[in-house]
Amino acid sequence: MNVPVSYTSKFTLDKAHFNECYSESATLKLCANAFLKSGVLILFGMVILLFTPVNAYAGWFVVALGILEALSLYYHQPWWVVRQMLSKASGSEVSLTLDEKGVLSESYYQNDRILWQDISSIDETSLGFVLHFNLGKSVGKRYISKSCLSTPAQDYIRSKPLGQ
Repeated sequence: MNVPVSYTSKFTLDKAHFNECYSESATLKLCANAFLKSGVLILFGMVILLFTPVNAYAGWFVVALGILEALSLYYHQPWWVVRQMLSKASGSEVSLTLDEKGVLSESYYQNDRILWQDISSIDETSLGFVLHFNLGKSVGKRYISKSCLSTPAQDYIRSKPLGQ
């Protein structure tokens, strides 16, 4: 006889959680290629300033865009965390349930379920799991921290066959 499996835990959406979520699931890597666009904008702005009769404001505008692009890359994580902290869900408690159907997240502001059959892959990181899912035309990912999961719940996620 199959015994129904269900693991429930609670966690708070706070700054530490948002920092962990970003650092474990973000795909942005700061390398020379990431800053290529900003470098090209700055170079193009300098060419406009030095070698064309176009108004200098246009050149300085393009240079400022390049600098702004570089700053947005460099401060991507802090900016993302601040935006999450300013959201209405910040500080709320989330109830996370793992069962045979999938992953259920319930809070005052949002209730959603990701079915196991919709999850295309699970990446395990040192601090949690990143669930990649497809819901119709939308593709997304959800991060689940190991700190809010018991050892049996973590083993349950690892043992799940995907797409069933």
